[in-house]
Amino acid sequence: MKQTVRYLYIGHDPISVWFRYALILFDVATIIFFVATAHVPHGPGLVLASQLIGFLIFLDFSARLWISKDRWKLLRQIYTLADIVVIVSLVLDPFLTGNLAFLRILRALRLIHSYHLLRDLRRDSSFFRTHEDAVIAAINLMVFVFATSTAVLVFFIPEDAQTPYIDALYFTMATLTTTGFGDITLSTPWGKLFSVFIMVVGVALFVRLAQAIFMPQKVRHKCPSCGLYRHDPDAVHCKHCGGTLRIETGGVS
Repeated sequence: MKQTVRYLYIGHDPISVWFRYALILFDVATIIFFVATAHVPHGPGLVLASQLIGFLIFLDFSARLWISKDRWKLLRQIYTLADIVVIVSLVLDPFLTGNLAFLRILRALRLIHSYHLLRDLRRDSSFFRTHEDAVIAAINLMVFVFATSTAVLVFFIPEDAQTPYIDALYFTMATLTTTGFGDITLSTPWGKLFSVFIMVVGVALFVRLAQAIFMPQKVRHKCPSCGLYRHDPDAVHCKHCGGTLRIETGGVS
């Protein structure tokens, strides 16, 4: 059984690869569920669905821990900590009322789990290897927008708002881009401080994405002679030491 689980999680055969991409789809579905239900009263049906998702995430977490060669190292990974927080919040879902309801925002951490899947994309996709900086910068910005929009939704948007999800995303994007239309504002001191946080961090991530898109692309390949790690996609020789490179490519169609 353990060999089968290890095969699915770390194997290189098509079945293993498709299994891991199925986990990506599961992550996407859970994220959509968490966002859609963040501002909705949790009755028995939603509580049951939340606990079922929590059980599936727990199975995934347990499988990774079971096959890990260094379990302590795995437990220190940020995506593992995110899974633990999400599982705990889902187990506590029936009790998340009133002041405890803010714990539902922690489910936004599930998006951090996507970083763990970058190594599969690096191995399987030549497009990702060529545009890795831009893709990672876009993921960083998406994670930030998702997390901050969820925080705005839970903490600052009134429950009687007609379009709470759109309002939260609209405010986050208007603040991040420093557009500041002023039709939706956070008037409390904590709200103003949170707006400053969105502007400072969000603008930095947005600029990083623009740099990654418009600057010349590099691929990750360690030079066997000097160890230089970033090279032009079509490089034959290392610009630092002149050593011969053997960068994997998809060939010429």
